Amino acid sequence: MPQNNTQDKLSMMDATLAEGLEELSRAQRDKQEDSIQLSCAAMFALGFFLLAGLLCQSLAQYDYYDEYYVPSAPLEASSSPICAQECECPLHFPTAMYCNERNLKFIPIVPTGIKYLYLQNNYIEEIKAGVFDNVTDLRWLVLDNNNITSDKIQSGTIDKLSKLEKLLFSYNKLTKPPGPLSKSLDELKLIGNQLSSFPASTLSGMENLTTLHLSKNKLTTESVTGAFKGLKSLVLLDVSENKLKKLPSGVPPSLLMLYADNNEIDSIPGGYLAKLPVLQYLRVSHNKLVDTGVPAGVFNVSSLLELDLSFNKLKTIPEINESLEHLYLQVNEINKFDLTNICKFSSPVNYSRLRTLRLDGNNITHSSMPDDTANCLRQASEIIFD
Repeated sequence: MPQNNTQDKLSMMDATLAEGLEELSRAQRDKQEDSIQLSCAAMFALGFFLLAGLLCQSLAQYDYYDEYYVPSAPLEASSSPICAQECECPLHFPTAMYCNERNLKFIPIVPTGIKYLYLQNNYIEEIKAGVFDNVTDLRWLVLDNNNITSDKIQSGTIDKLSKLEKLLFSYNKLTKPPGPLSKSLDELKLIGNQLSSFPASTLSGMENLTTLHLSKNKLTTESVTGAFKGLKSLVLLDVSENKLKKLPSGVPPSLLMLYADNNEIDSIPGGYLAKLPVLQYLRVSHNKLVDTGVPAGVFNVSSLLELDLSFNKLKTIPEINESLEHLYLQVNEINKFDLTNICKFSSPVNYSRLRTLRLDGNNITHSSMPDDTANCLRQASEIIFD
């Protein structure tokens, strides 16, 4: 009898032990499944971000560097079957055709479906009729750093691109702007050519044009007269490094930035800036400005944030508005620190917002500053004399 009881107890212990082992095994499986689910979730999240990264990279058509649009390196070596033999049309961005830096001497026939065409850094000398016949809806055309002359742009080429938004035609050998140009243009770059004429009708009707780069050419004041009228959306005009003797006339009131460095400008017309109510950046360095060519208060406008008059022949600090934040007057002939041209008077609420004031290369030193300078220039973090 006792032996039977012992066997029953052992059987019960075996059963309890088996159930415990089964429960432990079940818990381990559940834990393993949870771990697998977490791993899958983590892999899914990682995959999502990788996919998002690839998508962002494929959408980024170019990297903006200095004055050019430089196309990003294709993700894949293979090209779309609809592509010029000399070029590359990445599968991830089949509407772009990359023909840059291919030692090309001509523009290949552009196939249907291409919207973005990169031809910079080649040896192209002319634009022959027919090359754009299949892509009259081209959006971007980049022709920087070639050898194209104005007389080698045949009719029925650029003038057929009625939907063109960006034309980058810098560093060629143009003596006049190409055209007629698309009314859809929002950016035009003709830097570093040999432009000596710019007919008033060149930009007529371009209400979407926002940036216009004409630096490093041979443009005169007369050659650009009337060229900028009617450009309702223009925010940046760069006419630096030309042969202007006056700031360009007829610029639109929408302008935010006007760059006219390195010209032959000796005077500013009275009330010039008053016609540009939102102008924030004016650069007229490396010119021939003298005091008699700067009317009283011409720079005293509240919208201006940066004024660069360095490398001229000024003998006095011009009158400015208290809202100006950066004033560059280095390398002039200034011999007096006229504080009243910066602050009419100083008080707890009346003072200059100047942060940067450069006066190095003039005939004044720190000791030239009046006693009240600290109150007037209380926000200045950089005042340079040496």
